[in-house]
Amino acid sequence: MNKETLPLAQSRNNPYKQTRLKTFLVAFIGGALLYHCFTRPSVLLGSYSSDSFIGKSDDLCAQSTPLFPTVHGTLWEKLQAGFKEQEFQNKTVEWLAGAVKVPTEMFDDMGPVGEDPRWENREAFHDYLVEAFPLIHSSELITLQKVNTYGLLYTWKGSNETLEPIIMAAHQDVVPVNPTTISSWTHPPYSGYFDGERIWGRGTNDDKSGLIGIFTAVETLLSNSFTPARTIVFSFGFDEEGGGIQGAGELGKTLLDVYGEDSFAFIIDEGGGFTEQFGSQFATPGIAEKGSLTVQLDIATPGGHSSVPPDHTSIGILSRLLVEFENNPFDSALSRTSPLYAQLVCFSTHASTLPPSISKLIHRSLSSEKALADLEKALFDKGSFGDSIGMSRLWKSMSGTTQAIDVINGGVKSNALPEQAFAVINHRIGIDSSSSAVESRDTSLLLPLAQEFNLTFTAFGELISDPSSNSSAGKLSLDYLPTRRPLEPAPVTPLDSNAFGLLAGTIRSTFDTHRRLDRSSTEKNEVFVAPGMPTGNTDTRFYWKLSKNIFRYKHHHSKSSAHTVDEFIELDSYLEMIRFYMTLILNSDEARDI
Repeated sequence: MNKETLPLAQSRNNPYKQTRLKTFLVAFIGGALLYHCFTRPSVLLGSYSSDSFIGKSDDLCAQSTPLFPTVHGTLWEKLQAGFKEQEFQNKTVEWLAGAVKVPTEMFDDMGPVGEDPRWENREAFHDYLVEAFPLIHSSELITLQKVNTYGLLYTWKGSNETLEPIIMAAHQDVVPVNPTTISSWTHPPYSGYFDGERIWGRGTNDDKSGLIGIFTAVETLLSNSFTPARTIVFSFGFDEEGGGIQGAGELGKTLLDVYGEDSFAFIIDEGGGFTEQFGSQFATPGIAEKGSLTVQLDIATPGGHSSVPPDHTSIGILSRLLVEFENNPFDSALSRTSPLYAQLVCFSTHASTLPPSISKLIHRSLSSEKALADLEKALFDKGSFGDSIGMSRLWKSMSGTTQAIDVINGGVKSNALPEQAFAVINHRIGIDSSSSAVESRDTSLLLPLAQEFNLTFTAFGELISDPSSNSSAGKLSLDYLPTRRPLEPAPVTPLDSNAFGLLAGTIRSTFDTHRRLDRSSTEKNEVFVAPGMPTGNTDTRFYWKLSKNIFRYKHHHSKSSAHTVDEFIELDSYLEMIRFYMTLILNSDEARDI
């Protein structure tokens, strides 16, 4: 990298510029409380004891100072003033509303691109982008490559080729709207209706607001004659809601072929936002993702007339197997290596209304196994600390591998014995586990029952149990769901990277600026940045080899839920999201140590 062309984006004593030696010495002074952070590298993600998060012995979650552009300072100030202009606000509404009006639904049973006509609405969406953002599509510095027909790969060429590029990602598709729910919508799901405060419709929350928000930032920067030093790649998949294989899956391969492994300074995609926790505002960019393994249980038994039934039909056997699953859930454990634990430590340091007893318990858990066990109980048990914030089930689910029986089918006639029955079980794999561990556990769980029912048992293509043909009552098969291959847990993004420091500083400056300029507030506007982990998977699953710094973060605080009736985004939240993307682009362009 060129270390001399421009100074690092300044942030008034930005903490992520501190050296590791200084961090070590300061943390050492903290004594026994921080002992585990340095004697056990895996503790707190192995990077929680970093420039970004340990500042002094009584502050285990030190915060990056808000990071403002300096080289592009004049332009940044001009852009901030523009957010208050009615013309700009109207344009942002128009751009997002227009995108919502183009349905780009993703169904689970869609065939390959070129064969299934339901993909073709993506082309209409592409036409809309060309029409809505003329500067992006006429700039000599921006090129567009379409991958697998509908994947969009825009490259905004920077002037300094020694700087590693960044990727800003989003997806074009949305989950379908159930036709039976349309009458329940306050405004039609594909109307893009704006009521003066909210923009309504499918995709306003997930994820057209992200895609259009990025393009709004870029179009505005172009209109102000900004040209980047650092190359920016915009990667927009088209089937994220179906697993992303044909969209981001192909985009990832193309990027790897062109740029190679670990070639990007960072990648940012949809994910966490910010919300109030215990009286304080916290932003929680995702630095990890759980894996996923979806299995199908198939039972095959002889048919016949239901008037002469066997002791157990295929449906009865399947039911017994499913009961065995639900009676034996995976263990969940609060681990010091988890991003969620690091998040708790941040809560204990910065949350204004967290009960002192809980804060002390979190701090004791850094070095005490008993305190860690007590904290886990408080988080996971209903009626205790975890439930007091409505989060007990979420904390428990995110702290280990889970299982959910989502589909069951069997039988065709009331007086005919069911020859076939099947069920689908979805696992979300804890970050300290693997798909092979889940496969082994599922196989071991079912083996005793397969033997009890005298079933020929095959698991993941391997014959496990084979009674003699005379005694076999049928066949049991355990295998991957054909459309869902196993996904391992994602690599954990290090918290001690300069890229994370830049992101955290940008989050904090955006939060403060949006409130100070747009609401004339004289109060201190502060958000604390804590590591997070989204509950689902994003398109970043296909980008792991491209960068060690992958963030799932969208800087939003909408009260709307995605994937349901009445999806919307507040204009105020949307404007802040756009402000974040603009500031991130400018800060990244100035940085020289990412």
